[in-house]
Amino acid sequence: MVRRNGSRGNKSGQSRRTPRRQTLTQPAIVAKETSCDCSAPHEKLTIEQARRGTPADRPVRIYADGIFDLFHSGHARALMQAKNLFPNAYLIVGVCSDELTHRYKGFTVMTEEERYEALRHCRYVDEVVKDAPWRLSPEFLKKHKIDFVAHDDIPYSSAGSEDIYKHIKEAGMFVPTQRTEGISTSDIITRIVRDYDVYARRNLQRGYTARELNVSFINEKKYRLQNQVDRMKEKVKTVEEKSKHFVYKVEEKSHDLIVKWEEKSREFIGNFLELFGPDGAWQMIQEQSGRMLQALSPYQSPAASPRGSPSSSPTRERSPSLSPVPMRRRPFGKPSPPPSPKGASALRGSASEGDEK
Repeated sequence: MVRRNGSRGNKSGQSRRTPRRQTLTQPAIVAKETSCDCSAPHEKLTIEQARRGTPADRPVRIYADGIFDLFHSGHARALMQAKNLFPNAYLIVGVCSDELTHRYKGFTVMTEEERYEALRHCRYVDEVVKDAPWRLSPEFLKKHKIDFVAHDDIPYSSAGSEDIYKHIKEAGMFVPTQRTEGISTSDIITRIVRDYDVYARRNLQRGYTARELNVSFINEKKYRLQNQVDRMKEKVKTVEEKSKHFVYKVEEKSHDLIVKWEEKSREFIGNFLELFGPDGAWQMIQEQSGRMLQALSPYQSPAASPRGSPSSSPTRERSPSLSPVPMRRRPFGKPSPPPSPKGASALRGSASEGDEK
């Protein structure tokens, strides 16, 4: 119980000492005059003093300005670097208006109100200054009690000056940040201009009119025709994918059938050999059936048949005249001559005499 109460007290005390930043849960405030609540006079700080840390009621006030058109990750990373330059920092971001931007830099994609709101919802920003000046004056720095100005170290030539931050650098109030390579507002606009036809076709397909996109009548018809062609291509591609899937399924099924047929054919051949082979059951059945037929046959030899068997008929005594005449052997390859007509008639006469006797 004591440990639990003590832990609660530590947690509550810790939450009172380090309150949450409001910028994580709600947008940053918009600067009016100044948001510095420090009662002590605002003394100038050196970079070494700011890096060592300042009292809780005296944060280091850092100022970063820009156009921030098409707010992207490069802007956010620059503001993150500015916020983390010192242990106790308060980041003020100045956003130039459309009038100043169009006069000194060029036309913007987003309006100034959209750019203000984009900065207010960045987690590293504590305060937003609307209609920020193009060139920082000592009066502006004193009004907002700015200690340091954060920007990349590349000389920024504009409004007839080779570097508009030159006097800030000479005063020792400039802290550099690093640019993020590969992304900038100009790069994003270049991508849009390069792929203008693609975006115009997509927005026409989504329901935007040609007048809203500033597209001519001929280009509108061309884009719509291209959209129809793309849809047809997608349909053809879908049909091809389905046909490929169907062919794959058929091949898979045929392969399975072939494998099963091979297995069944092996089994059929094995069964056939077991049944009709030299040592198979069919040979045994034939041998048994042959034995049975021999046992049941009425025409058996006298030696094999038993005595008194009706199948054995009495032998007729042959007459000496009907005994076969022994034939002389002839040399191989020389057939015996046919009997003469006289010999044949003599044989027929002896046969008839024997019948009469």
